[in-house]
Amino acid sequence: MSIFNFPVQATHAEKQINNKVAIVIDDLGNNMKGTEEILYLPVNLTVAVMPFLPSTKNDAELAHKLGHEVILHLPMEPLKGKSSWLGPGAITSTLTDEEIYKRVNEAIDSVPFAVGINNHMGSKITANKHIMRIILGVCKERNLYFLDSKTSHKSVVSETAAELGVPYLENELFFDEIMTTNHIVKQTNQLIKKTEVDDSIIAIGHVGIAGDKTANVLKEYIPILQKRAEIVTLSNLLIEKELLPNN
Repeated sequence: MSIFNFPVQATHAEKQINNKVAIVIDDLGNNMKGTEEILYLPVNLTVAVMPFLPSTKNDAELAHKLGHEVILHLPMEPLKGKSSWLGPGAITSTLTDEEIYKRVNEAIDSVPFAVGINNHMGSKITANKHIMRIILGVCKERNLYFLDSKTSHKSVVSETAAELGVPYLENELFFDEIMTTNHIVKQTNQLIKKTEVDDSIIAIGHVGIAGDKTANVLKEYIPILQKRAEIVTLSNLLIEKELLPNN
């Protein structure tokens, strides 16, 4: 019985596990609530670390040491929202092409062990093909993949990445866009249900305001999810799809 007193989807022990789920945790790098609890979960996660923040280096190094995959959580300008939410080194539409290129490279360099990038916020930038060509061009130069967090339905990431030959993936579910245990449990059950029809799924959670709640729900539900799918990193999904270039 769930300690949260919410219904758990039934599982089928006899089902052969062929599908995969990648859990991505955003917003590390600023000593956010739930960071340690998330990093010590007993599965391999993909951990998205923001650049140039107090615990950027330590969080990335600890995540790597614990067997998680590290990616850069690159701040990008949204259509709406406070600029203070972006953090240092953000990619905005007012920058020159040269400054965008420089900022992306410096952000990558600030996050040890990063093998990919995803967007922090970024609803304005991911819909801008010119800017995304610069960002994805850096990915191609540095042999990184890009995860579109899907903060905009007008995103041009998939078409631009395909044109440039950059491996890319797309988020399908947020655990905690509503920061209550009830909602996080609902989304986790939705993820479990998706394993019945999808052979690979990506879901994003966060450290921060609801970080401890997300960690607690995941800790409870990981054994249930593992009866339905193998929990893997984003690189594992790309290898499965034969999209990851040789390093």
